[in-house]
Amino acid sequence: MNDIVSMENRIVMRASQYIRNLAANGKYHFSTADAVKAVEGKLPAVRAQLRRLKQQELIAEPVRSFHVIVPPEYKRLGCLPAEHFIDQLMQVWGAHYYVGLLSAAERHGAAHQRPQATQVMVRKNRPAVACGQIRVEFIARGDLDEMPVTKLNTPRGVLRYSTPEITALELVGYPHHAGGLNNVATVLSELSEEMAADKLLEAAKLCPLSWSQRLGHILELVGQKKFAQVLAPFVLENAKSYAPLRRAASITGGKKNPRWKLIVNVEVEPDE
Repeated sequence: MNDIVSMENRIVMRASQYIRNLAANGKYHFSTADAVKAVEGKLPAVRAQLRRLKQQELIAEPVRSFHVIVPPEYKRLGCLPAEHFIDQLMQVWGAHYYVGLLSAAERHGAAHQRPQATQVMVRKNRPAVACGQIRVEFIARGDLDEMPVTKLNTPRGVLRYSTPEITALELVGYPHHAGGLNNVATVLSELSEEMAADKLLEAAKLCPLSWSQRLGHILELVGQKKFAQVLAPFVLENAKSYAPLRRAASITGGKKNPRWKLIVNVEVEPDE
């Protein structure tokens, strides 16, 4: 019995030392397999000790077998901030991604409404991740590999974000993930400060045409006419039919906007 206790204590020390060594070298994530190899213990015993470290709030486990080290400054969160481990998690999964929608808008300076979860675009839908107070939401976009991204430094490495122009288009494309069209309009009025007209047109060519129809209309509503004027010829040349401003709403009684080939079936008012 004493031999078993002694062995367990040695593993505890090794597991604790392992995460200290990782942190000392600027690495704040590891897999269960990594720990087993480093500690040189059997899988059940190492898992037990990782659970103990988790109970001590020294580590957290955003997804099974993927662990993060939680420094004292983030103990209140019960996890690392999502921006500190998303890239590493995506590498483990072998998944292409970029941070998008409201999370990208916030990073680009449009912080009117802080998203409740970090929003990540991936090829296929995945279950959301919950880790302490941290939430990560995954939104599917099958053609995301074609989208331009901005790489920004974080305290734990580099993170991929959608460009301001792609972010603008995706906000009108996924309004149900962005607080609705009223909030989208508010965010766009702030996000436009980071946008470039030529890049917006190039981004529009990569997205569904209906997104440009909706975006142009909303940009005019929020006084960003210079960007709307860039999209107008593109829409005029390519739009063959009218699209609803809000897909989930009835088009009965909606007013047709011939400039954008849009059925305005809801009133959009930016939030105060």
